[in-house]
Amino acid sequence: MLVKTKAIVFSALKYGEADLIVKCFTEKSGLKSYLLRGILKSKKGKLKTSLFQPLTQLELEASHKDKGTLEYIREAKLFVPYDSLHTNVLKSTVVMFLTEVLRNSVKEEEANVALYHFLEDSLNWFDKNDKIANFHLLFLVKLTRFLGFYPDYSNKSAPVFNLIDGTFQTVETNNECIYDESVVILQQLLGIDFDNLSSIKLNQTARSRFLLMIIHYYEIHLQGFHKPKSLTVLNEIYN
Repeated sequence: MLVKTKAIVFSALKYGEADLIVKCFTEKSGLKSYLLRGILKSKKGKLKTSLFQPLTQLELEASHKDKGTLEYIREAKLFVPYDSLHTNVLKSTVVMFLTEVLRNSVKEEEANVALYHFLEDSLNWFDKNDKIANFHLLFLVKLTRFLGFYPDYSNKSAPVFNLIDGTFQTVETNNECIYDESVVILQQLLGIDFDNLSSIKLNQTARSRFLLMIIHYYEIHLQGFHKPKSLTVLNEIYN
């Protein structure tokens, strides 16, 4: 079946001497993997390797057999040309980190338009704005809504956060309860949008601790999720 859809690149891996296997999250069909034959050696083909950088937003015309096999892209073009995501060192490092998180957490091989639009809107905001020190923190919190474990903040003012239940409470009830500064940061992040990020002031220590906490929250709720290897690079860039 021939499909025209928007897509966000999650990965591009070399296969053999000249091929790429590209994984994209598409608006119409969810997660799809494509085999791009000869793209690394061809200079005249319609498809260019530069199109498949991490989190690039594309417009695809693709053949989908929907049989769990590698699919085929007939045509691809940029849907949103980024101004800074792949040229600003800090932003490109965050992109590398978020790409790894998304590969570990988004597994849906069916359409999830709400998730797609969240990714699209978030990346566009990140590309256009400069005050982005805490962008990845709010992104990870917001992403949990689409993955099924967004924190319940009906008791948001309580001082303890239960990582297993995803709830705020007054006392610890298991070994996965936290009651440090990260709880306060989570309370600040819940319910705000990216335009309000500049109101949250964090030093690097607090930012790193919160990031470790939210990654552990993912590990608890997503089977097979593991700490991103790019986390070390991200922390070095922020330092």
